[in-house]
Amino acid sequence: MNKPFATVLGPSTSLSNKTGSWRTMRPEYVKMLPPCNATCPAGEDIQQWLSFSQEGRFREAWDVMVKDNPFPATMGRICYHTCEKACNRGQFDGAVNINLIERSIGDIAIANEWKFGTAPEAKKKILIIGGGPSGLSAAYFLRKLGYGVTVYESNVKLGGMMRYGVPRYRLPGDIMDAEIRRIIDLGVEVVCSKRVRSVREEICGFDAVYIAVGAYRAAKTSAEIADGANVMDAVDLFRKLEDAASSLPDFGKKVVVYGGGNTAIDAARTVLRLGAESVKIVYRRTINNLSAHETEIHDALAEGIEIMCLRTIDSVEKGKVLLSVMSYDEENDILSKTDKTDWLPADSVIFAIGQSLDEGILKEMSEISVSEQGVIEIDKNMMTGAKGIFAGGDAIMGKRTVTHAIGSGKKAAKCIDAYLQGQEPMANVKNQTATFKRLNTVYFSQDPRVDVSRLGDISFEEKDISYSDREIVAEASRCFSCGNCFHCDNCYGYCPDNAIRKHPDGSLEINLDYCKGCGICVAECPCGSMKMTLDE
Repeated sequence: MNKPFATVLGPSTSLSNKTGSWRTMRPEYVKMLPPCNATCPAGEDIQQWLSFSQEGRFREAWDVMVKDNPFPATMGRICYHTCEKACNRGQFDGAVNINLIERSIGDIAIANEWKFGTAPEAKKKILIIGGGPSGLSAAYFLRKLGYGVTVYESNVKLGGMMRYGVPRYRLPGDIMDAEIRRIIDLGVEVVCSKRVRSVREEICGFDAVYIAVGAYRAAKTSAEIADGANVMDAVDLFRKLEDAASSLPDFGKKVVVYGGGNTAIDAARTVLRLGAESVKIVYRRTINNLSAHETEIHDALAEGIEIMCLRTIDSVEKGKVLLSVMSYDEENDILSKTDKTDWLPADSVIFAIGQSLDEGILKEMSEISVSEQGVIEIDKNMMTGAKGIFAGGDAIMGKRTVTHAIGSGKKAAKCIDAYLQGQEPMANVKNQTATFKRLNTVYFSQDPRVDVSRLGDISFEEKDISYSDREIVAEASRCFSCGNCFHCDNCYGYCPDNAIRKHPDGSLEINLDYCKGCGICVAECPCGSMKMTLDE
């Protein structure tokens, strides 16, 4: 991106008479919320770390990232980057590749063994039940706040759905392990293979508890399963893949996956890599209604996976499944069966129709309510009906993505800290979101987004590759800095009355004694960080 440069003013252009009394409108500098920041479930200050990145200041960029998200290299691989959909540059020549920049800087941090530093001495003790993204995120933020943190994890390894719900071709284990290790190094105590049978039995000795157990129990299916049918839940598949001691079942050559979310896509692409010759996804609605991310759908189709829409599985028998053809009224969201059926050959069927909370840990906790949707009910501060016991991540109502889980853990840490301090959590005050129409794009040259090359084979090798240092700088430099001044000095240079003062530190100030309120500075601002307001 070629940033605009101010017109050079000579010393003789200064006005000797005050003229600002003519003004009815006056300009103001504003700080707006960039759309990328506004849509990030983890609440990252994306625009700030992009600013450091375009200057090649990668350590500073990483420091900003981990203020809100302890997993930049991980999330740079598996986040569905809603920030890029909101990016104003998408309406110009293509959204900034925010996700890949985050991943690339995260990889630099791992390669250089950057650490979080030290945490304050522990003052109170927090128990976190669940070592997935939400629990680990909460552990990170609570430990930085000076709390002693103990994490109980039922599996043999930490990571939750990052480990047991995401295939390794999307997230290599060593990347995840490196970022988890940093959190443990802050002084977080971890107890793996610790299955909590009852929350009440474990809370003694802790000042607060955070339930972040995730949703591991497979949702029940109404399909009839005959004896001898080869069926499996998608999460069980990923768990067996991660557990070296487990042996995978024989899927056969023809595999059917039932579901329409990201887990269904991941399961289909995984069994393809395990040797299946034909993989079909069966989904009840149209392809436009798939909840899976569009890039995952595109990649699955490109690999030869067929998506059979408007179908539901009625029964599974050995070697075949019975499908009902569906009718779907998209406008009114009405789904119904028709009288048409199909038999589909299938050596095995993998169900990926969702997971639910295992409510067993809440026995003898009548104060904690579970909704009809099978999630824990919480108040605005994430506390359950039991005082001092909080819940988040997949255990509560909300979107079930790793990024949302990290944001949930971050919020939980804030709420737990406020509770233990006898205070209400400070509300996040958000500025108005900067829109594309505020920008003056004449100052920006067309500079289309460049994606890095991808490996073409279908294997468990990671397909995406990170940017080089030069590519990070180039891509980050495409950021418009929406709604926030990046010191181009256009206002200073174009002001006809020399009413803009530029201070030695680079900051700018409007001298209203000379400002006539003409609005030229606002019109010429590339990033929309100025506005005209009524002069009172």
